[in-house]
Amino acid sequence: MKLVESINLNNIRGDITGGITAAIVALPFALAMGLASGAGAEAGLYGAIITGFFAAIFGGTPSQVSGPTGPMTIVMSLIVTKYLAIYPDTGLALAFFTVFLAGIFQICFGLLKLGKYINLMPHAVISGFMTGIGVIIIVLQLPQILGFYEIKGSTLNIFSELGNVGQLFNNFGAISLSIMTLIIIYLLPKRITKIVPSPLIALTFGTLILLILPEYFASNSEPYSQMILGAIPTGLPSFQLPAIELSIIVDLIISALTLAILGSIDSLLTSLVADEITRTHHDSNKELIGQGIGNTLSGLFGGLPGAGATMRTMANVKAGGFTPISGSLHAILLLIIVLVGGKFASHIPLAVLGAILVKVGTDIIDWNFLKKISKIPKVSVVMMTTVLIITVFYNLMVAVAVGLVMASLVLLQRITELQLEGIVAIQSIEDASHLDESHQELIRKGQTLFYQLNGLMSFGSAKGLVKDFSVRSNYSNAILDLSNVPNIDYTTSRGIAEICKICEERSIEIKVIGTNDKVHKFLENIGVDNSIIE
Repeated sequence: MKLVESINLNNIRGDITGGITAAIVALPFALAMGLASGAGAEAGLYGAIITGFFAAIFGGTPSQVSGPTGPMTIVMSLIVTKYLAIYPDTGLALAFFTVFLAGIFQICFGLLKLGKYINLMPHAVISGFMTGIGVIIIVLQLPQILGFYEIKGSTLNIFSELGNVGQLFNNFGAISLSIMTLIIIYLLPKRITKIVPSPLIALTFGTLILLILPEYFASNSEPYSQMILGAIPTGLPSFQLPAIELSIIVDLIISALTLAILGSIDSLLTSLVADEITRTHHDSNKELIGQGIGNTLSGLFGGLPGAGATMRTMANVKAGGFTPISGSLHAILLLIIVLVGGKFASHIPLAVLGAILVKVGTDIIDWNFLKKISKIPKVSVVMMTTVLIITVFYNLMVAVAVGLVMASLVLLQRITELQLEGIVAIQSIEDASHLDESHQELIRKGQTLFYQLNGLMSFGSAKGLVKDFSVRSNYSNAILDLSNVPNIDYTTSRGIAEICKICEERSIEIKVIGTNDKVHKFLENIGVDNSIIE
């Protein structure tokens, strides 16, 4: 695996166009997500620059554009809030340390070639998780678009605080700017948005109208200084030594793992989208390494964690960007904007950024799943709904863990059912025509129960076999044919041993035939009498 792919200049014009387009799309989102994270708008920009550049250079998806995403921002906001509450002076540095550590974990995922396993996550779990993230993003923006800028915290806290507000729709300035932003984003003709992305138009329009007509939007209850982003640092990001608190090291590792796993899932899902529209095939493990390098460096320079960003990637591809040149150029252009455009950015209304993130949240929700929910199997609906509720109201990692456990149990049940269907129980010669002559002769003698097992046996199918064996009667001989069983596990062997014990207790003669050397030895080790095994 090559760490850096050779640069191809054959598509340089398309890559330049794609890089410029992706940078224009990324700017408002980077600012909004930096603000939403609690780490500051500059953290969003630094994250977009650093992860965007290094993930493009070292990643495994040539056309992908990386940067802060909705899911990563939400997790980061929870981390920032938690550590600032415990350590007001070093909390932010601790949060950036988790970004650094998350990048290290992602690099390890790639080196261990775990990318293929991340791609195996069931759609119902992903749907519930991403929909939950979308809902969280929307809820977290309610204070911004309603003009209650001091209200922060979790979804439950925001609902609680807003419930205590006497007049929810009293802040004309924030609400009107939010509505104008949403109108521009959703209703602007496509012939215009193809040239300039609607979020950038909304950002520019909202900022200019507040600058030109502050008297119509600001008020005593909603002063101009509270309505805007405020000054953001300009210039290159400075190196930050990682802050480590040994007393919470386990919590730091868990937070970092949450970011690493979520970032890996988020990136590889975007990689699949990029593959579909470019007709290419990404390298999952290389992509994880590239994302890990980007996040490691982002954490060291005070940037948000990033992942493959679907909207920015699609904008890049549609504009002609197909190589890492476009992704790295998008990061360079954002850096230039940071260096020279900080004065303008300070006047961006918070309500406009909040409304832009509402659009991000609605786009993340899996509407296709929700539209077809009546036609989707109930078990998938239950799985998706469970993950969604836990994501919104409790904990993201717990939601994923519960979803994976539910998916594993469902898969195990299906495998068990298929395996039990593959077990052939024969007690009459009419059903034994496919057996060899010696086995048919045993059936002809009567009172012989013949079991033919097929394929790998799980512990669920082993228990089902024992149950079926126990309820059958009117036989004095039993045969277990393992000719088509290449291997067994401990539980399966215990099941066979239990069947042998049942036969011993009932004075039934039993034979286990057709075992290969591996299966034979396993049964011997578990305590099955060697005289029974043929």
